Order: sequence, then C-alpha cells, then structure tokens
Amino acid sequence: MGKSNLLSFFKTYLIITIGLFINALGWTAFLIPAEITGGGITGVATVIFYATEIPVWIPYLMINLILIVVSIKILGKSFGIKTIYSTVVLTLFFSVLQGLITEPIVTENFMSSVVGGILAGAGVGIVFSQGGSTGGTDIIAMIINKYRNISPGKIILYADVLIISSSFLIFKSIEKTVYGYVTMAVTAYAIDLILTGAKRTVQLFIFSKKYDEIARRVTQDINRGITLIDGTGWYTKQESKILMVLVKKQESNSLLRIIKEIDPDAFISVNNVMGVYGRGFDRIKA
Repeated sequence: MGKSNLLSFFKTYLIITIGLFINALGWTAFLIPAEITGGGITGVATVIFYATEIPVWIPYLMINLILIVVSIKILGKSFGIKTIYSTVVLTLFFSVLQGLITEPIVTENFMSSVVGGILAGAGVGIVFSQGGSTGGTDIIAMIINKYRNISPGKIILYADVLIISSSFLIFKSIEKTVYGYVTMAVTAYAIDLILTGAKRTVQLFIFSKKYDEIARRVTQDINRGITLIDGTGWYTKQESKILMVLVKKQESNSLLRIIKEIDPDAFISVNNVMGVYGRGFDRIKA
C-alpha cells in the first residue's frame, strides 16, 4: 500500500469514527435519557434497556454480531470490514458514553428528540458518505430483498415503525411514541442532508480574456475537465471564449481563488446542479 493510499485509508476510518461518535452522542446524551426510542438495532437495544436496564451496548453488539454472521453466510462478504469496524467502535462509544451521561442534557422531550435525531442521522450520514455501514436493519433489509422483491428502503421503514411502536408496551405513553416518530423523521432528513451535501455539485461559466491560463491552472490544481465554448456578446458583437466547468461544492472556493489570482475582472456565473453523472462524479445507477 502506497503512502497516499495509506493516508486515504486512515482518513476514511477517522471520518467514520467521528461519525460513529456523533451518532452515539445523539443517542446517549439526548434520546436515551429522555426515554425516546429511535429506529434500527440501536432502537431495539434501547427498548431492551428500558425494560431490563441492561446497558445498550450489550444487546446492540449481540444482535449485530448475529446479523453479521448470518449476512456473511447468506450474502457473502457484501458489507466488508467497515461494517464490523463500525459495530465494534459504536459498541465502545455506547459503553463509555452511557456510563458517563446519566442525566438528560435537555429536559424538554421535543428538543431531545430533534437534537438527538439530528446527531444520530448526521453520524450515520457521515459513515455512509465514506462507504461504510452501521449494519443492523440494513443487513435484515438486504437478506429479505434477496428472496422477496421488496425494496430495502421499505423494509427499513417498516422495521423502524415496528421498533418505535414497541416502546408503547413499556411506557404506555402515546407522547413518547410520537417523539420516537419525530426522531425517525429528523434522522432520515439529516442522513439525506449529509449525503446530498457531500455530493453537491456546482456549474460555473467563466468569461475572461485570460481563459487559456485559467483553464490550465484549473486542470493542474483541481484536476477537473473544462469545456471551451465559443460565444458572441449581443451588445458588443464581439466574439469571446467561455469556460464551463463542473466541480464539487467544496472545490468551488479553490476554483474562485484561481480565477481571482489570474483575472480579478472575470465574469462568473455559478449554478447549483441537481446531479452529475460520469467520470469524476456519480455513476448512473438507473
């Protein structure tokens, strides 16, 4: 493994670890102290905790280990080392944080459900953005999908509704069940926001007399392709060259700095793009 590949490897797992910590913090600091049940295997572990006071990490680890063994047998090594890593690290975070945080940080249940849902969803979104998986209901969905033509998304949704509804058997409280559904919705929104934010792309049209120098710098420094378009100014009737480039949102500031260095008077149009498919961006999955 080369030095650059090694750095990329450690960076990926560092980001996954941060995402797992954020997820665990959302559960242990906001949801569990407020007795709010979310979805997934963590939701099952919290229901068991509410009923028996067995720490969340124990049923979480046991259920996930069973699911991982079953998935390897039925699906093969589909989820890979990242799922096992996520399960072990998240178990560690649950065991430490649940021991440290014994009192609710927020006393208002609605705020706990929203903040906890945001943190839990953001953590999962960060893990997903690095190609990782937290296992759990994802594994169940993939196993069922192998034998039945049911989308994994629907299976996960049904499972989450069932898990959250089961908390009513313990608390006999419609209010806590509703807060669980609020958490589920906020978590799903946070996951989507993180994933779409990581893939967000912008399209720039650059009008400059120094187009050739700008194009060379963008190609060298950002490693993005550029399309050169012939144009004619309607008012001046003069021919001009237009650069069209697509870059990730996080790359746009670097691109603007390059343009400013070369031609501070350049005219630039920046537009958000719904999706970009092809080399250097997303693959067509339809």
